[in-house]
Amino acid sequence: MIARIATTAFQGIETVPVEVQVSMTSGLPAFTVVGLPDKAVAESRERVRSALAAIGLALPPKRITVNLAPADLVKEGSHYDLPIALGLLVGMGVLDAEEMARFLALGELGLDGSIASVGGVLPAALAAQVAERALICPAAQGGEAAWAGANEILAPSGLLDLINHLKGTQVLGRPQPEIAAEAGRVPDLADVRGQESARRALEIAAAGGHALLMIGPPGAGKSMLAQRLPGLLPPLAPAEALEVSMIHSVAGLLEGGRLLRRRPFRDPHHTATTAALTGGGARARPGEISLAHHGVLFLDELPEFQRPTLEALRQPLETGRVTVSRANLSVTYPARFQLVAAMNPCRCGWLDDPAQACSRAPRCAEEYQGRLSGPLLDRIDLTVEVPAVPPLDLARLTPGEASAPVAARVAAARARQAERYQGMGIATNSQAEGDALLRVATPDPAGAALLAEATERLRLSARAYHRVLRVARTLADLEGAPTVGRIHVAEALAYRPRPRVRR
Repeated sequence: MIARIATTAFQGIETVPVEVQVSMTSGLPAFTVVGLPDKAVAESRERVRSALAAIGLALPPKRITVNLAPADLVKEGSHYDLPIALGLLVGMGVLDAEEMARFLALGELGLDGSIASVGGVLPAALAAQVAERALICPAAQGGEAAWAGANEILAPSGLLDLINHLKGTQVLGRPQPEIAAEAGRVPDLADVRGQESARRALEIAAAGGHALLMIGPPGAGKSMLAQRLPGLLPPLAPAEALEVSMIHSVAGLLEGGRLLRRRPFRDPHHTATTAALTGGGARARPGEISLAHHGVLFLDELPEFQRPTLEALRQPLETGRVTVSRANLSVTYPARFQLVAAMNPCRCGWLDDPAQACSRAPRCAEEYQGRLSGPLLDRIDLTVEVPAVPPLDLARLTPGEASAPVAARVAAARARQAERYQGMGIATNSQAEGDALLRVATPDPAGAALLAEATERLRLSARAYHRVLRVARTLADLEGAPTVGRIHVAEALAYRPRPRVRR
């Protein structure tokens, strides 16, 4: 008899059905795992053997072959431990084959028989729901699996608990869906004093989902402003929360199996590699841009990132997804992130400060700003200068507007966009393009004349032209204006990047 246990492999956040087939035949004792297992899967033999011994069971002295079908798909990860162990238990007659045929199982086994957390439980639970199967997963991730639907879910803490439940001597309660608790105080915009133009740009970026670049000397408050952007954004919609949580589940970053409800904020260091930012590695894991899906990706000291790493952002900024290609697979992850970046005007940061003038200007600024390519800057909707505020002025300035009223205006603007783009698969103005954009963002005659003149004088590309329209439409939404006017076009043009090197 061949025991069969259903499990799954992962390609991005998508699942691929895998069947664990266990055969026990006469012959010299051996334990072989086939079906293109990686190192972690091959080592499951020792983990499974020890886990069974910990609960008082020994493998029979037979030739044991475990096949992971389909055999031409590479199997990666430790989540195959539990289905392999269950297949062995069926082959040994401990568990009923028909009973186990209705389950999809995944989990890592400890040497003491405990079942440890693994990545991808949420996508696996959704796959089980579609296949009309029950699910067996680690106890720590039962709350994560419970979001998938009404199918039976078993979340044992150990192999013995699972066997006792299936034998009817113990009852495992159904896990309840859990949401991640709010982690501390969200930074408030009231903490920022001065910087009115930067605060305005931050509000526009939040309202339309636009990419933002802040340029200013060290200590001007660029990072402080970026950290307050999540407090202006509306909470994740249920569908968005599920999609974001699936990515974090595959990456193994859902703490306690709790779904995320706050938009992610990722701020990788400038030494991050291209694979760390866009995704990759031996197992093609999601990168920072995918972990920031439906949230904010903050890149501080933007020119310090490696040039190829920054250029790799160009396509995801346009398409909202990233494809990681390897010799044996190609994986696509969602990457609809909002880029916020900060940089100094030159390497030392004091290009415009007469008291601390850069000794190598303008060459220092030319070299530093030259690290950013034109096509990358062309994909950034808003560029704003953040001048330094003298320390003595900070004590005299009154606190700025708090996040709550700004967030209310942002929510109202986003509600207008949701109504406008309903049924079009567009969430914010930053995603609108083609006829959809021209239909809603064409300016009135005065605005169109100004935009035409600016296009000729500033030599705007077609992409830059459309980005001005998107920002202008967002400005109109913040005001509740039905059409884009000259004043909206003028302010949108003020946020276009321009050379800052002074000779």
